[in-house]
Amino acid sequence: MADLFDNPMGLMGFEFVEFASPVPNLLEPLFEKMGFTLVAKHRSKDVLLYRQGDINFIVDRDPKSQAQYFAAEHGPSACGLAFRVRDAHKAYARALELGAQPIEMPTGPMELRLPAIKGIGGAPLYLIDRFEDGKSIYDIDFEWLPGVDRHPRGHGLKVVDHLTHNVYRGRMAHWAAFYERLFNFREIRYFDIKGEYTGLTSKAMTAPDGMIRIPLNEEAGKTSGQIEEFLMKFSGEGIQHVALLSDDLVATIDRLQMAGVPLMTAPNEVYYEMLEERMPGHGEPVGELQARGILLDGDTSGGQPRLLLQIFSEPVLGPVFFEFIQRKGDDGFGNGNFKALFESLERDQIRRGVLQVEKA
Repeated sequence: MADLFDNPMGLMGFEFVEFASPVPNLLEPLFEKMGFTLVAKHRSKDVLLYRQGDINFIVDRDPKSQAQYFAAEHGPSACGLAFRVRDAHKAYARALELGAQPIEMPTGPMELRLPAIKGIGGAPLYLIDRFEDGKSIYDIDFEWLPGVDRHPRGHGLKVVDHLTHNVYRGRMAHWAAFYERLFNFREIRYFDIKGEYTGLTSKAMTAPDGMIRIPLNEEAGKTSGQIEEFLMKFSGEGIQHVALLSDDLVATIDRLQMAGVPLMTAPNEVYYEMLEERMPGHGEPVGELQARGILLDGDTSGGQPRLLLQIFSEPVLGPVFFEFIQRKGDDGFGNGNFKALFESLERDQIRRGVLQVEKA
């Protein structure tokens, strides 16, 4: 087996996330509220490129595309993702040798044939080696809109930080093995979160390039909890949320709120009162975080604090939502916030009647 830090597929981060919706004009206004700008249109298909910083969101509206068939089954969703690789031909050939299932994507004349394999929920996982400005897949297959900044700053979101998959009970090991075998991912965190009535387990997988992170969640309890509810609403396994990275989360959240992006409400006051006890000397402005509902996690025991700030949108595409995150030396996923968040979502399930609880 290859060394854990070996990068046999030449991974170099996320290239794009592809979205589709069976309902017209749902994705475009949402992405604009989130600070994305329409920068290019496909030359021959009804496909749009929205961009903010170095984040590429593809909106596939082509009626006969695989993306639209995916959306017809799953609703508005992230229906595909792309990894950057050094050599797409070599990476694709290696993936097939290791048992990946190829996906043949139809192309028109003068279009690039983007190699893709079957990923989570049957969604395509593309392997892209043309991503330099001037030579990218967008320069070849898309037409740039005149006068538009090709890397708009938007609300200050820079890159895709991670994508989280929700999977059926007993399937977490399958998908972990998929990413380990094909891409040499490794498990960097394992969570076993228990609320009062339900639970989940999560494996946080990361690629050898350190830039692609994919946590995998599955239901832990016997009752229908948050993961089961997602799987029912989504009609299968898939991308639960997309996390986007900012260098100044307070400023980003102010812009998102002004634009009308619905965000999860803040935890109760006790959460913020306990931050100093949980992370003494963290140095963050607690009042500013509390006013916006931003969560704080990390480690301050080694002298120099290693912190992570995060907040989630409400579900905005069926059960799918977004996370907004800032890293100050912490490469985790908000481990200390997991239980508090899980329990608040569990209470919401009880309130909505999704989770039936016997009263004493």
